[in-house]
Amino acid sequence: MADETLYEHAGGTEGLHRLEEHFYASMLADPLLQPLFGAGRPGHVEHLTWFTAESFGGPDRFTEELGFAHLIDVHRNLRITEEQRRRFVELYMAALDVVGLPDDGPFRDAVRSHVEFGSQVAMQNSNATTDDELHPIREVPIWTWDADKAGR
Repeated sequence: MADETLYEHAGGTEGLHRLEEHFYASMLADPLLQPLFGAGRPGHVEHLTWFTAESFGGPDRFTEELGFAHLIDVHRNLRITEEQRRRFVELYMAALDVVGLPDDGPFRDAVRSHVEFGSQVAMQNSNATTDDELHPIREVPIWTWDADKAGR
């Protein structure tokens, strides 16, 4: 597995698109998370797919087409709570099973680490009242198999 990226292990863009499509639908149906997303946004599944693909060692389409500032902007003023953050992680991990992504421990540990980190950043940015309160990350983090050290 060491030579294979998380992107490749997940089935590339196709596998990640299936994941993000199911995950996004589950968020829109969830009473705790739906208020953050309203009726949904066209293109959101594709943007999630691009972000995850890039984070997992795939193409850098998110950075090239949207940029990290977009990610900060879409989370500003959402006021994400810890309860919503935890539910986000729970639904994401459940979506892995539903769409049949690999269930080996190293992959699941890396994905959980990625989603925990990302949801913490999103929560911090969503509650920031000044730019100084934003999380310092300003580029898509690249995640690896070493879940304890990835992306930071």
